[in-house]
Amino acid sequence: MREVRIGKHTIGADHRPFVIAEMSGNHNGDLDRALAIVDEVARSGAQALKLQTYRADTITIDVDAPAFRISDDHSLWGGENLYSLYEKAHTPWEWHAPIFERAAQQGLTVFSSPFDPTAIDLLESLDAPAYKIASAEIVDLPLVELAARTGKPLVISTGMANVAEIHAAVETARRAGNDQLVVLGCTASYPADPADSNLRGIPLIRDTFDVVPGLSDHTMGIGVPVAAVALGACVIEKHVTLKRADGGVDSEFSLEPLELAALVTETERAWQALGTTRIGPKDSEREVSRLRRSLWVVEDVAEGDEVTAANVRSIRPSGGLAPADLGTVLGRRFRQAAPKGTPLTWDLV
Repeated sequence: MREVRIGKHTIGADHRPFVIAEMSGNHNGDLDRALAIVDEVARSGAQALKLQTYRADTITIDVDAPAFRISDDHSLWGGENLYSLYEKAHTPWEWHAPIFERAAQQGLTVFSSPFDPTAIDLLESLDAPAYKIASAEIVDLPLVELAARTGKPLVISTGMANVAEIHAAVETARRAGNDQLVVLGCTASYPADPADSNLRGIPLIRDTFDVVPGLSDHTMGIGVPVAAVALGACVIEKHVTLKRADGGVDSEFSLEPLELAALVTETERAWQALGTTRIGPKDSEREVSRLRRSLWVVEDVAEGDEVTAANVRSIRPSGGLAPADLGTVLGRRFRQAAPKGTPLTWDLV
């Protein structure tokens, strides 16, 4: 099974899920709020914090033509001009250093999604341990190649992508000499309907592309990520905010701190529960297995007495003949006396 190492964490099927908390624009333009999110992510037990590194003019241009506006019927950002939305949502580049520093102080691994070469330059100056390729950027193969050539692991989201596009991104990274790849199933709608999550695709991602699989999730709550772990997801990415009621570009589908902590706990429980491909008793059941039913003498009997349903019954604990043997022993005679509470064995009848 493949493994990838990001910072101090090894990611793979033999390790607890790697939980990435995505800050995105939920800092609401306030550095103190951004730092508070860092602190809450650390308290949650998540291993990583992720940013998005762009400026409005590195991700789009300042044009207000129809193509540069989000459709009016979009549930969150309907009618928004792209440039103004990204201007509002971006994390200022001068904030990156203090956010990286706070994350390091809190023991968090921190990295980001770069959206152009200048973003990679900034993140390299901060010694980012990995790069995230966002869903919309999976088709920007020059950007994928540039990130791959840093030698850092790549986490690639696949929202909107078909098999050929995912293959192209993965092979671009590998041709650049980078095989440290995590590929995330993703539904690029905000918020996403759980019915669109297609979690059965996670093993396909693993096997088709020979990568570490995971999930970038935009549904509400934590049920979908927990289920994803059961299907092999080794990485879970979720957006996080301090409080949804505070608003913000991604707040509606983001987790609050206590929910993020629950995600960390429950995905680890799901991973622990996977076990192996075998059916049978577990070592932990040894004590309780003594309480399985078996045949016992339940009344004092004398030598020669008939075995009846009144003096032999199937009760707890184990130690006697199997309950299925009751029909075989009924009507036979006791070879010797036995007090109440004696396990019935073949030498008694």
